[in-house]
Amino acid sequence: MTAPTRHPMDPEPAPSTKARAVFALGVVALLTGALVGGVIPATVALVLARQVRRQAYAAGGYLLGAAWVRRGERLAWAGIVLALTALVVASIAGLLHLAGTTGGQDFDSNTD
Repeated sequence: MTAPTRHPMDPEPAPSTKARAVFALGVVALLTGALVGGVIPATVALVLARQVRRQAYAAGGYLLGAAWVRRGERLAWAGIVLALTALVVASIAGLLHLAGTTGGQDFDSNTD
């Protein structure tokens, strides 16, 4: 038995360059997510991932890189979650700092 061969007119599968860019931006988003700067590369990664998925669908399976896109999307979402967590922690710390300060007038100990 011989393996079925491809049709001679079929194109060669090609790797998607945007898929690797999605992964790289996802890594940057994860690394800078705690500093709140990870939101920008995460957003760009998610937009590029959407474009890659559309292009891969239009290519009919001849565009490779779906695994890179999945990993990049997960890393981008993790960067967004880290950024949101950092914002929540910073706002709680700010509120606790404001609550700890003495607001108002300080009277003598013998004043009612």
